[in-house]
Amino acid sequence: MDKETVYYCLLGKAFGFNPVVGIKLIEAVGDVADVFSMDAAYLARLHPLVQLNNEELEKTAQELERLRRKGCYYVTIGQKTYPPMLRECEDAPLGLYVRSDSPPEDVFLGAAPIAIVGTRDISHYGIEWCGKITAGIALAREKPPIVSGLAIGTDIVAHRTALKSGARTVAVMATGIDAVYPSVHNYDASVIAATEGCALVTDYPPGTSPVAFNFLRRNRIIAGMSRTVILVESKERGGGLMTAHLAYTYSRDVYVLPGRIDDLRSGGCNLLLSQRKAEAFCSLDDLLLKLGLHSGRRSFGAAAALAPEKIFRGRLPDEEIERIKAIAKIIYGNRGISTAELCQKSGLEITEINYLLPLMEAENLIYRDLLGNCSIRNTLG
Repeated sequence: MDKETVYYCLLGKAFGFNPVVGIKLIEAVGDVADVFSMDAAYLARLHPLVQLNNEELEKTAQELERLRRKGCYYVTIGQKTYPPMLRECEDAPLGLYVRSDSPPEDVFLGAAPIAIVGTRDISHYGIEWCGKITAGIALAREKPPIVSGLAIGTDIVAHRTALKSGARTVAVMATGIDAVYPSVHNYDASVIAATEGCALVTDYPPGTSPVAFNFLRRNRIIAGMSRTVILVESKERGGGLMTAHLAYTYSRDVYVLPGRIDDLRSGGCNLLLSQRKAEAFCSLDDLLLKLGLHSGRRSFGAAAALAPEKIFRGRLPDEEIERIKAIAKIIYGNRGISTAELCQKSGLEITEINYLLPLMEAENLIYRDLLGNCSIRNTLG
């Protein structure tokens, strides 16, 4: 195990809740290795809860080796493969534990990530738009990774839609890398870790439990590593709202999904708008334009409705393209068709319909009214 990585990891344990101190300590002595050549008694006083000595260094090295054998690794702030935007933050973690089948450069380098966050108590409206937003981003020419927190509600909708749409996704956790919270997302976590360019990430050492206080550090990483944070829904207090506030302090762009004034789930979004800390968007096209991801508008008539392979070829599996063609044909012949009728006529399950419709809408093949009824879009709006 590389000694410098072990040094950073042990300092990360010591100063995880205040990484600024750890960073300034390294800067003061000149190098991370020089920290451990300082007077032992001074180091013991510096952080009595985590001993900075050779014995602890050996334990940390053994721990990292055990994690390596389980498919995990540790990326330090001193390495080129550390998330670039997170490194810009004054309180960036000294290192990150990562569980992934992909090397760190495939996870953290390339297009800057976009975070999609929100309440656990997500509404049907929030689920629909979280899917639309994620699918729209995933189908842009540039495919930024989708970052979220693996929580119930908004987070898991974003992760699952990203995976289905062929986008990379990174799940930032409030536990050690050896655990998944909530446990009902164990399968999703394993799929994320095994998918190319995707990863589970945390700065908490193994064995850390998901206590409420830990989620602030997780939210800090989500906001810090992303160029933009999109808040789908949030009450006036919540983790998604905190992530958006942190993003604002990091000078990141923050966008919110507009909602009703009297809807509790939109309270946090409306609060950010009133504080001028976020900007609303009025359509998926509007958001993609703001994000610089719009792939260009197209004019679609009957021919395009019957031939969506021109749009999705190379992006989606052949069987999914065939399902989209069948759905488009049904919608073309049944303007204003409901989702229930679409299921009946196509023979597809509701889960499959709810996955494919946002993909079609993101590429301007169809549009849906306030009741969710579908029509082919013949001309550009």
